[in-house]
Amino acid sequence: MKDANHSGRIANGKTLVKIRNVHKSFGDLEVLKGIDLEVSVGETVVILGPSGSGKSTLLRCINHLEDIERGSIQVGGEQIGYKLKNNRLQKLSSRAIAAQRRKIGIVFQHFNLFPHLTVLENIIEVPVGVHRIQRAEAIQTARDLLDKVGLSEKEDSYPSQISGGQQQRVAIARALAIKPQLMLFDEITSALDPELVGEVLTVMKDLAAQGLTMIVVTHEVQFAREAADWVVFMDDGVIVEQGKAENVLVNPSEERTQQFLKRVI
Repeated sequence: MKDANHSGRIANGKTLVKIRNVHKSFGDLEVLKGIDLEVSVGETVVILGPSGSGKSTLLRCINHLEDIERGSIQVGGEQIGYKLKNNRLQKLSSRAIAAQRRKIGIVFQHFNLFPHLTVLENIIEVPVGVHRIQRAEAIQTARDLLDKVGLSEKEDSYPSQISGGQQQRVAIARALAIKPQLMLFDEITSALDPELVGEVLTVMKDLAAQGLTMIVVTHEVQFAREAADWVVFMDDGVIVEQGKAENVLVNPSEERTQQFLKRVI
């Protein structure tokens, strides 16, 4: 784990993500009820909680895959998805939002790889086709990333020819190919067979150790213990408790957190 100060946050950490009073509803259902959270550069924050607590919705709001009704989300000091005008949120253009998303990688539980492209082609598709990176540079970056996730020998394989765990590692490499400031992971092991979970978590632990800023929604409590600088427990659209992993996971102060952990540990 990276060096942390007495509060559990990264020592001398500069704030990368600042979330203030974020509200999100789907129709009459309020899913996020005033979320406040900060993430420092180089920090790994793990979000735990039961299904329906708002964890995945929060991630999608950070990347502006979902609108918010109230509040503010900033990444690197930049308001995501909106600009403030006369103290009100005004939505940015699609082009401006797309530019912001270049700083934020996201990996979902379903791999969403292009079945007709090889592993290497999947990774270079966005850098070359969207961000206009030179093909030779994109290929070298892709090969470096495949080496990092332990799949160098699979660059010419198609998704159907590799396991689910390998596909998820390719999805991680693809998200890293845009060289994001921030990585979001949404339950990326939940669709995997149990024996494949470990290989994906190993890659994520390595990324955490290398100082990549990550927000990870997961039910893998052991990963939170081993890799998280900060653990957040959400329930019913609010943050119930947050703190250092050893505090939240071993000695939680809130009864709701205690009840949840008794069921999952």
